[in-house]
Amino acid sequence: MSGNGADGRVRRLRGRFRPRTRPRFEGQSFNRLIPNIMTMLGLCCGLVSIRFAYEGRFEQAAVLILVAGVIDGLDGRLARLLKATSRFGAEFDSLSDFLCFGVAPAFILFFWSMQDYRALGFAPCLIFAVCMSLRLARFNAALDVGPTVKPAYTYNFFTGVPAPAGAGCVLFPLFLGLWFQQAGWEILASAARHPVFVGLVLVTVATLCISTLPTWSFKNFKVPSSFVLPLLLGSGLFVALLLAEPWAALAMAGIIYLGMLPFSVRSYLRLKREAESLLEPVVVAEGPRSGAA
Repeated sequence: MSGNGADGRVRRLRGRFRPRTRPRFEGQSFNRLIPNIMTMLGLCCGLVSIRFAYEGRFEQAAVLILVAGVIDGLDGRLARLLKATSRFGAEFDSLSDFLCFGVAPAFILFFWSMQDYRALGFAPCLIFAVCMSLRLARFNAALDVGPTVKPAYTYNFFTGVPAPAGAGCVLFPLFLGLWFQQAGWEILASAARHPVFVGLVLVTVATLCISTLPTWSFKNFKVPSSFVLPLLLGSGLFVALLLAEPWAALAMAGIIYLGMLPFSVRSYLRLKREAESLLEPVVVAEGPRSGAA
């Protein structure tokens, strides 16, 4: 009896201290949702920027577009880092890009400069938004094609100006106008706000977005050793200018990016020629044969 009682107590103690099993819930982990949450934050920035532009708060609207651009640059990298890439995330990101970098900048410039001209002033804004949607649709169509074998150098280039860069370039008149207005140069501020100038910028940037122009992606961009120190010095000067005169720095960034496009095309053509030269068959000239059998 004593032995059976001891065994019973041991069994009860084992049952009492047995580790509890945690219930498992089906679904995705929270880490995999972080990129989509960031994309949603960028989408909210674009929506709020339209509201600020409607209220005449153009400085805050421009800042929100810049914040959306930073978020757009981080969510994709974070998704690849967390191995959370999905087709839903890609489609959601494209829709967010269309609103933040296509619709929102067009409305901001319309309320800032083109509103008094009604339908005629809205036409360039509409062209820009449509071209941005076509650019993003072309990108999504390339995803449906599936993996294709491309030359290695093509992965360093985009086809056309990407959406965040297009939004930054199209807001160049706003950056310029805010800088001139802050400096007290009212005549130059009125010139930057002129509907003809703003309309030309809208149409030009829209054309660059849907073009097949090869533009640097800067993802695998390698800086030569001789240019590292000048690049660091230039980056430090730009940050200093951004803190002192933010609108002037942003306007200058747009000019620098547009000025880099010809060099991007030249780099693409040079790499293409080098790749094609490696694929050309080498013809070895044979000398005259001797008469010996």
